[in-house]
Amino acid sequence: MTDQHPITPPTELVRQWATEFYGAVVLAPGEAMIAIATQAAQWGADQELEACLCEVSFLNSRALADRVRSARRPKPPSLKERALAKLPEQPENMASHLKLTPGDVATIRRALEQLPDDQG
Repeated sequence: MTDQHPITPPTELVRQWATEFYGAVVLAPGEAMIAIATQAAQWGADQELEACLCEVSFLNSRALADRVRSARRPKPPSLKERALAKLPEQPENMASHLKLTPGDVATIRRALEQLPDDQG
């Protein structure tokens, strides 16, 4: 999975959890397993955040709670940010360093498809 959410647990940790759960070594956790681990991490973080905001609710400031909530909720990178991250900064280095996976190509394709057609 190339376009991971910032809260995604490291693959090594997901591999360890899967190995403990299955009772056998899991060498490469699949995309579904990583997606489930990401959702579980998000759910746990949401529960902890809401509990903390409840504890400080005596401040009686919804604006403060909203600021804390938005600051602590990592946003996945935009499609544009993910596509740009696949390409090198210096075009002259592209031939020797550009190695795209099928997932990288799909990300770039989706980003390009969202651009308006050139009307010129």
